[in-house]
Amino acid sequence: MHEDGLIGRIEWAVAGRALPGQQVSGDRGVVLDAGGGTALFAVMDGLGHGAAAADAADRAVRVLAENRAEPLDVLMVLCHRAMADTRGAAISLALFDEGDTVRWLGVGNVESHILTAGPAGLTVRATVLLTAGIVGYRLPANLQPQSVAVRPGDLLLMCTDGIVPESASGIDLSKSTAEITAEILTRHAKDTDDALVLAARHRGAGRAPGNAVMAEPRGGEAQT
Repeated sequence: MHEDGLIGRIEWAVAGRALPGQQVSGDRGVVLDAGGGTALFAVMDGLGHGAAAADAADRAVRVLAENRAEPLDVLMVLCHRAMADTRGAAISLALFDEGDTVRWLGVGNVESHILTAGPAGLTVRATVLLTAGIVGYRLPANLQPQSVAVRPGDLLLMCTDGIVPESASGIDLSKSTAEITAEILTRHAKDTDDALVLAARHRGAGRAPGNAVMAEPRGGEAQT
């Protein structure tokens, strides 16, 4: 699965696949236009794999689509309630605006980073502070979203644990988010799990959108 598009000047792409031998993946990536040039990105990793993991992740997808304007901590609580009778999932949320800020929140092991190009090459500017727990089963008592300053060209990268952690080290930031996610999935997906990677960045005020794919191909959301 590969999807990409634009929300305002925020370029995004998602690439994922099921565990080899399985028909359905328990990993989901969601891209939602939250209004005012703001995009809500989410990556969910349903526990285990197969249909039960997919059901858990799909509950969260529906909650986010219906409540996209809510704060991140409220969204996480709503997902937790909706997934109470499922296996649960690891979830990371990121609210990316066209200005200079990403706000993010993670429960479980979906890693998120901000990558930037520096004089010495690719640098990890920030990493989301993940809290222990399973959304739908055990939610941390204190959910505190973080805010990270970003510049045009910085890359938000979100990966399930089906992607090896070293995947960010060889990224070429001059490539499109579609190229970046496709290459990460091809080169760094584990053979023992579902895998999904989402990338997003603000293209900068001076760059034209070009031949963008619409960000809302299915009723206001892109998902896998």
